[in-house]
Amino acid sequence: MIRVLLVDDEEDALNLMEILLGRIEDVEVAGKFSNPIKALEALETTPADAVFLDNQMPGMTGMEMARIIRAKLPRVPIVFTTAYAEYAVEAFEVRSIDYLLKPITIDRLRDAVSRIREAAAPPPAADEPCLPSIRCMGGFSIALPSGGDRQITWKINKEKEVCAFLIHHEGKPADTELIVESIWPGHDVKKAKTYLYTCLSYLRRTLQEHGVPLSVEKVGSGFAIRLNGAATDAAAFESLLDEMLSAEEPDRRLYDQAIRLYRGEYMKGCDYGWAAARQEAINAKYIRSLRVMHRHFRVRGEPALAADCLRRVLEIAPESEADGRELIRLNLETGNRHEALNVYRRLEEVVRGQFGLELEEETVKLRDQMGWSG
Repeated sequence: MIRVLLVDDEEDALNLMEILLGRIEDVEVAGKFSNPIKALEALETTPADAVFLDNQMPGMTGMEMARIIRAKLPRVPIVFTTAYAEYAVEAFEVRSIDYLLKPITIDRLRDAVSRIREAAAPPPAADEPCLPSIRCMGGFSIALPSGGDRQITWKINKEKEVCAFLIHHEGKPADTELIVESIWPGHDVKKAKTYLYTCLSYLRRTLQEHGVPLSVEKVGSGFAIRLNGAATDAAAFESLLDEMLSAEEPDRRLYDQAIRLYRGEYMKGCDYGWAAARQEAINAKYIRSLRVMHRHFRVRGEPALAADCLRRVLEIAPESEADGRELIRLNLETGNRHEALNVYRRLEEVVRGQFGLELEEETVKLRDQMGWSG
């Protein structure tokens, strides 16, 4: 049974809300108050699973009352019931669970009650973690904790980008101004903040509706997303690269794990300008790791694996002539003259065709030494 407290300065609105809630199974109205002060006093002694709260009331606004409730009962769900849409931003800041615009329909009210039930549900047992899979390599997506191929579906693209931006900060708070400048560059700041709060509201609901145990919190002048035990593939990938680079003896096991995790560049195809710096940093670290493994496989007499490392380098940095020349030499050593020629031609196409430059003298000499006419 869900016990709710109703607060509204209009008696008719209180009565109507009681009638509507009476049509929803397992919901009980624990009290009705037109005076917010008396409602706060009642909360001291009356158990309530949620509070339905109007915003425009004489003496004390609903937002002021919500902040008092939050200070005393931080986990009690608050649902705003108001005729004014412009208070949605403030409602988010006090972590309201829903925002109902009058006139309220029974279907919309049922949705709010469902959210209250979900908020009241006990978390998964500590010995049975149910965590989402957060993919940042090769794109951005969140696979649902239930497993399989199901992923979060986003209401709008900017909601997805806000989520990606907060995950990009790995649990550390991002200042509101920074979020706005990064995601809505050049926009009117006031309007951009409204867009941000709308996206954050959507994001909270999306995570809740999909049963994803991540939480968005307001921290100081910004926001953070708490991963609550979940981890991104980018963090795991970088950790593997750090191990590979710091190991006294390169580890084939780490190499195999890293190439399995690498499904493409960080946030590839998302067109997030703010992700470019980390994308470049991860690429640079991956290339260093591949070159370390290339030298290791070379020394151990494993030319196929050494060549595989260089092919992966050239997928990321196709203009790297030094790596291309080394791959040409490896292919010639193993008798694969045809593939050596293909590597040269790809280098020529990238350097001349995409960058408008001439190949380095050492590269041209290598071609000439092999008797290629170009």
